[in-house]
Parts: sequence; C-alpha cells; structure tokens
Amino acid sequence: MANELKIGVVGYSPPTKFDEIKAARMINEAYDLLESQYPKIKKTVVSGLTNVGVPSIAYREAVKRGYKTIGVACEKAYDFLLFPVNESFIVGKEWGDESSKFLSLIDVIIRIGGGKQSAREVLESKVQGKQIIEYNLESIK
Repeated sequence: MANELKIGVVGYSPPTKFDEIKAARMINEAYDLLESQYPKIKKTVVSGLTNVGVPSIAYREAVKRGYKTIGVACEKAYDFLLFPVNESFIVGKEWGDESSKFLSLIDVIIRIGGGKQSAREVLESKVQGKQIIEYNLESIK
C-alpha cells in the first residue's frame, strides 16, 4: 500500500437488476470511510472493466474524486460497454478466470450486493487479511 491504496469493488452486474441509487450511496459511504482512514494516500479503484452495474458506479465516482482506475476482466467483458479505465488486464475466457489477478492488485475490497464470484473474492480477501467493506443490497426481481 505504501503511497497508494488500491480499492477493489465487486458487486452486481447485468443481468441482475438492483437499486442503483442505493448502490451509489454505498460506494460513496465506503470511499468516504477510506478517505478518513487513509487521508494522505493516493487512491486507485480496481473493478471489472465494464461500464455496467456496480463497476460503472464505482468507476464514475472514482473519476469524480480524481482516483486512478484499473479494470480486470476476462474476454467476456468485450460483450459489454467498457469503462475508459487508466489501465486494464484481460485474463482468461470465463468470468472468474481473472479473480486471482484482481485480488493480487488490491489492498481493500468493497462488496455491493453481488453473486457467487463476489462472495468468493471477499472470502479470499479475508484469508489474505485485506480490509473488507460489505453492503448487502437486494436484487430486484
């Protein structure tokens, strides 16, 4: 971490629907908490590269705050609109193939809802001793 805090953000992406206003409030709350804990350290947001779902919300707020952005995804990300991140990594063909690369890049993980992959990445982050910030957010049927 030294002079840069890398913040991983995981959570819902299409086709799952969720309350985007609540998700944005949760992202802001988590970023504000990290600002208060690490006030003089540069921040980078690392998420799933796509410009949809929770990653899109996380990236948009990161840009507003002047944070750097990194995208980590598998080749399936190309099926979606991509966020114009500062740096990106494509790892593997299937969702989940990129998890170890993603986890290797982050110091903290924020989970906003999400499915099995988000849960696995949070569990692995706990094993690795990373700071975890989790929000439960119901999906909309």
